[in-house]
Amino acid sequence: MSGDIVQVAIGERSVGIVGLGKAMEGLAKSSSGKTDAECREILFREIAAHNYIPQKMAEEYKDALLRAFRVFTGELKDEAPRGGVRIQVLGPGCSNCDRLEKDVREVLAEMNIAGDLSHVTDAAEIAKFGVLGVPALVINGRIVCVGTVPDRNRIRQWLLDLLASGECKAGA
Repeated sequence: MSGDIVQVAIGERSVGIVGLGKAMEGLAKSSSGKTDAECREILFREIAAHNYIPQKMAEEYKDALLRAFRVFTGELKDEAPRGGVRIQVLGPGCSNCDRLEKDVREVLAEMNIAGDLSHVTDAAEIAKFGVLGVPALVINGRIVCVGTVPDRNRIRQWLLDLLASGECKAGA
């Protein structure tokens, strides 16, 4: 189960949840007719068995788990973090993938942009994006490059374009 870790936004932070993918798959098969409250409780019970969840944050976790489930089932669109940017590096963890992740992290820090940066290494998850090469870079749900490591200036330009569009903001 340790390979099944899904990142979920809890407040302003991104938290890795062990077993969430499996729990969402199971619930998706049996959720017909269940209320949101029932789905929240089912997911929370499944996740609490494998993850530490501070008692005072239980309701936030339940809300986040339900939101992640609704994104998983296609009922909600995945959103970028409030005021930030969601970036995914797709690739098996080779040196090029690792270099791309490092470059993105450094550019985000230089530009003082809040972001959720994750490295997707699971082949099934990568396949969902429909990319035919790695590494690939996804920014706020848009694939911006495939099969190459862009230079830092190009990464910076994509982020500047996001700032200009208002999709994210610096200093968050």
